[in-house]
Amino acid sequence: MELRFRRATLDDIETLSEIRKNQLQDEGQEPLSDIDHELYHFFREKMEKEDLVEWLAEDQSGEIVATSAILLMDFPPAFNNPSGKKGYITNMYTADEYRGQGIAGKLLQKVEAEAKERGVTKLFLHASEMGRRAYIKSDYLETSEMMIKDLC
Repeated sequence: MELRFRRATLDDIETLSEIRKNQLQDEGQEPLSDIDHELYHFFREKMEKEDLVEWLAEDQSGEIVATSAILLMDFPPAFNNPSGKKGYITNMYTADEYRGQGIAGKLLQKVEAEAKERGVTKLFLHASEMGRRAYIKSDYLETSEMMIKDLC
């Protein structure tokens, strides 16, 4: 199986939105509301500013079969991260029939390279049970560092 890897463009937003919704449902979220409008504006704004860089894997027919993205953020500088730049790994998704073939790892390498090019030295993410193995294979460490509060 030969795949082509490329950066997503604004022309891919509709497909990225559909993939994101599939990912959320695979992770157990119920589609209780229509988020098409919000997804479109999120992708457009972040991609235009280049705050979000998304990489795609396409099969021979041009169908997107896997994605990975990095959301670049500025935090206050810290002793262990003087630049304050961090990257949030997101939108990691591989279509069912392509899972277990190392595609996620290759896409993760692409977004990590983007991070390095932009001076990011700290990466973080929230791993689903399904994706945990790919991150561990790529030397990500599990921590209990993050706390979350929903304000809705």
